[in-house]
Amino acid sequence: MRTLTARRAVLTASALLLPALLPGTTATAAPQPPAPACGSGATPIERTLPNGTGWTMCWRMSGTKGLVLENVAYKPKKENAPLKVLSSAALAQVNVPYDSGKTEYNDVSDIGFGNTAVDIGPDECPGGTIGSAFIPAQNADVKALCVMTRPHGYAYRSDLQDEQGNTKKYAQQGDDLVVFSVSQLGWYVYVTQWNFSDDGTVTGKVGATGDLSPGDYSGAGTGWPIGKGNHDHSTNHYHSVFWRLNFGLDGSPKAKVEQFDTKVTGRGSGSAVLTTTKKAVTKELAANTASRRWWRVVSDSGKNTDGHARSWQLVQEASAPYEAHKYTSKDVYFTQYRACEELASGNVDPACPTARGTSVDKWVNGENLTHPVMWVNVGFHHIPRDEDQTPMPIHWQGFQLVPRDVTAMSPLTPDDLSGHNGQDH
Repeated sequence: MRTLTARRAVLTASALLLPALLPGTTATAAPQPPAPACGSGATPIERTLPNGTGWTMCWRMSGTKGLVLENVAYKPKKENAPLKVLSSAALAQVNVPYDSGKTEYNDVSDIGFGNTAVDIGPDECPGGTIGSAFIPAQNADVKALCVMTRPHGYAYRSDLQDEQGNTKKYAQQGDDLVVFSVSQLGWYVYVTQWNFSDDGTVTGKVGATGDLSPGDYSGAGTGWPIGKGNHDHSTNHYHSVFWRLNFGLDGSPKAKVEQFDTKVTGRGSGSAVLTTTKKAVTKELAANTASRRWWRVVSDSGKNTDGHARSWQLVQEASAPYEAHKYTSKDVYFTQYRACEELASGNVDPACPTARGTSVDKWVNGENLTHPVMWVNVGFHHIPRDEDQTPMPIHWQGFQLVPRDVTAMSPLTPDDLSGHNGQDH
């Protein structure tokens, strides 16, 4: 049951985020990368992780999309300057239809993640920095953003032998820059989170928590029994989450998109023969994942020191596309950039011609891709369980962008292994 009305305010950000320090460190332990140039209403984030990788970006709050990141750049410790990755990244829709056929919500376009942003307390952002934004829909400043550094486990581990046969262990723990906001939409609480890892990986994800809605109970056919006996059934429902990613690789909006497919093509003496083929995606595309299929966005100009084009590979989680809507039936879209095409559905920006439609599936109409925008859709069919009450344990859905040939070797490679590049070592 939701009583929030639709609002479409664009919010401005305030409160400069200063670098958060890990316990036991000092301000000189990790020099910060250069601050990014941020537009009006946006605030810089600049952080160097313990292993030497730097990330910079700008953040602001939008009434509809909530947390918006802009000018995202990655600085491996041996690069002279940050490498631009994304011009902008934000949520583009959260579609929530219930299996009963009685209820459906479009949480981004109809309600808004910025309009419903809530305060983040120090206990929710341990050791981090909290930034504030003025929320016009609430006519108040909200402590809307947490920025913190968190360990993510192994960065790598390897046991290598030298020419004398001596074994040396190489092991390192890794860290993420974590940036998140929290929104309360009716009974649900959503966490919009981005993790920027020291190996260059970008993870975008949304976590759903809060409480099961007591107003969305139904009969046994479309719900799961919650509570004693077989009386109350919490209705099964979908969460189709969309992100819009506008790349700006090496500072240019121009980029190429490539699709890779690997198929069994024969049998060798020891195993099956698998052949990988590359297809240039030169026209707008609506597609679904398949076994051993993936996409990358390739820089038009940037190359690593090996002479290979820099690119970022999309790695998707298991997804359950919602086939009842055309636009939610695909896992990924690539469209030619238009500033007014901001939301995957319910896009009513007056700058967009009405004839183009209001959802991303309508925009795939054969245009050449020279400035590609990637739309990622991850669907989750939520069949509630007793353990979902109460509060509901958070469940996540998301994707990753993984650097492919951005650097000649891992940015975390120890100095004494830097000569191990290819077979000539």
